[in-house]
Amino acid sequence: MPFSKAVDSRIILTRLRETLAEPGEGQERLDRIVRLISNGIVAEVCSVYLKRDSDWLELCATQGLNPDSVHQTRLRLGQGLVGRIAERAEPLNTADAAHTTGFRFIPETGEEVYSSFLGVPIQRLGEVLGVLVIQNREARVYSDDVVYALEVVAMVIAEMAELGAFIGPGPMQIARQHQGPFFARGLVGQEGVAIGHVVLHEPNIVVSQPISEDPEQECARLKAAIEALRAEVDEMLDADYLTMSGEHREVLHAYRMFANDKGWVRRIEESIQSGLAAEVAVEKEQSATRSRMMRVSDPYLRERLHDLDDLSNRLLRLLAGLDQNNGRDIPDDAILVARNIGPAELLDYGRKLRGVVLEEGSVGSHAAIVARALAIPLIIHADRITREAQNGDFILVDGDQGTVHLRPEDTVTQAFREKIEMLAEAQEEYAALRDQVAETLDGERICLQMNAGLMADLPSLPKCGAEGVGLFRTELQFLVRSTVPKRADLAALYDRILNAAGEKPVVFRTLDIGSDKVLPYMKRPEEPNPALGWRAIRVGLDRKGVMRMQLQALIRGAKGRPLHVMFPFVAETGEFAAAREIFTSVLDREAGLGHRLPSTVRIGAMLETPSLAFAPDSFFELTDFVSIGGNDLKQFFFAADRENELVRRRYDTLNLSFLTFIEHIVKRCEAHGKPLSFCGEDAGRPLEALVLVAIGLRNLSMRPASIGPVKALLRQVDLGELRAVIAASRERCDACLRPALEEWLNAKGIVVPA
Repeated sequence: MPFSKAVDSRIILTRLRETLAEPGEGQERLDRIVRLISNGIVAEVCSVYLKRDSDWLELCATQGLNPDSVHQTRLRLGQGLVGRIAERAEPLNTADAAHTTGFRFIPETGEEVYSSFLGVPIQRLGEVLGVLVIQNREARVYSDDVVYALEVVAMVIAEMAELGAFIGPGPMQIARQHQGPFFARGLVGQEGVAIGHVVLHEPNIVVSQPISEDPEQECARLKAAIEALRAEVDEMLDADYLTMSGEHREVLHAYRMFANDKGWVRRIEESIQSGLAAEVAVEKEQSATRSRMMRVSDPYLRERLHDLDDLSNRLLRLLAGLDQNNGRDIPDDAILVARNIGPAELLDYGRKLRGVVLEEGSVGSHAAIVARALAIPLIIHADRITREAQNGDFILVDGDQGTVHLRPEDTVTQAFREKIEMLAEAQEEYAALRDQVAETLDGERICLQMNAGLMADLPSLPKCGAEGVGLFRTELQFLVRSTVPKRADLAALYDRILNAAGEKPVVFRTLDIGSDKVLPYMKRPEEPNPALGWRAIRVGLDRKGVMRMQLQALIRGAKGRPLHVMFPFVAETGEFAAAREIFTSVLDREAGLGHRLPSTVRIGAMLETPSLAFAPDSFFELTDFVSIGGNDLKQFFFAADRENELVRRRYDTLNLSFLTFIEHIVKRCEAHGKPLSFCGEDAGRPLEALVLVAIGLRNLSMRPASIGPVKALLRQVDLGELRAVIAASRERCDACLRPALEEWLNAKGIVVPA
């Protein structure tokens, strides 16, 4: 490291610390900072641009440009050189600003006389808060030492902005952090609404003294924290339950490699020697990592950068003296906010939570599966929520609409409370229907069942009025462990599930992994499109040992009771025939071993791919029952990823093309006398459920909370009249049934339950 770099930065930071200690409002502090930087780096111009909102930057202080342009000059992200720096989160250094790509002439600033331009992002943990710029008349490219010094100062400005050091009256209110309302729209992972207070899974660490007086002491703190970090990783690798080889160990070995990476540590030490506190030095390196993540398209490299980012979070917690379990002692109305979270970690919080909001994740992820099992409202892809939220913030989560209101206005809170009261009143009405059958006005009897995935779901069975479990997801017991579950443990679990269900049937779906559900102990192949790749039954047929083990556990867990099992994601007859043959061979072996067999065995298939709807008759003759997996089937039918906001809302379940396709499946099952059910989100939406019943489905499986609303609507409708509405809509060649259906219900005075 060049000696001058550390000396120059340290001198500037020492003066900056003295400047920040002086009294004054936010604008005064910022004005003093630009003067100090201008004098310290010998620049004719120093300017600070701060974000007004997510799209605009505003000139908030300057030394050298026209002072009248302060708070008057604004640039959109990507606009001009300053906007380009903010958009790309990387420095820009040029000797000829006016002829550099992206330059935008702003006459009111008077900057046209300055040729040299150096700008660096003011960022914290990858979030760009603004841009710091220096300029000179003389045409020259600034040295690496100057670039580094400016980046160090920008890091301090970011920390001070986080602390609210630039808050002041008038225009400087833009610098206020974590104070005003924040709204985020994401994707629905699990429906439901919740009011509560934020609990951050990884609490934000704000450093009150970002500038260090004693670099040697800070380096010693860093060294101790890194040694503790390396010990943590070694301990995880040495743990008995992680001795089995697999991808989880590869991840931990990557952790160990990064924790021992000399370059990573050296860069942090350089920042400390330049005058930064150890925590800020780690954050500076972490911000650079997150900026690189934004620009990397290769999934493997992005994953490795995520590893380094997670390692930085661990190091920050150690430096700040935070316990790894910090946050587990949570309030009664906790709403968990996290970038992402694993299934085991979410289960640790369990039913203490009222809701979960994630910045990443997917609707089929482990966390989403657990949230559904626990009936916790979940929103994913809530952009910037971890950046904006603070522990204890008041928050509203609308899992029905996929929206989050952080620190909301009183009017928003009042409207939200009214919605919750209405839902509570409706639930009381639905509770009165619990023991009533789901029968339409013209005498059609419908079987409503619930989806489940945890033992904790089963108490909902008698409470919600479900007639059984139409889908029990068995993968959760595999996902939350670091090794393959033991057959005896699985058999005991399946026994407890059947005991809890009593006389009501339970349909077990065999292991459905792949796509975004990855076992930590199984090597994951690199696939360009995992949703269409090696998953579900395809994995089972290639890993027959795991399939046989689970089938043995199901047979032994049945203990002579009826057993219903279905295989997921069957795409063609041969797959189902092979899986059924394995099941038959396992039954024969269990009989040979003298184990008690189920009283009856029914083996079904989940129809989640359009291809299976056109399978030969031999498939329908071979299967005992069929269950439509509506979530996957719909996205494959419309070729629309249900997690892609650009396309997912464009396709409606009540599109008549899709309904005609479902009718085709109904008719094929009827022709072969095979029971048919529908599982998925649409089964629990009253309007969609009503139409599915009208076109011939008699068994729907949904989350427990949806059974009441669906039953309430079914009991108000004559299916014969509804079929006439559908026929008329087809005759008119409507694209979608929804408008005609809503008009008919309104005319009859039927209110669709929320």
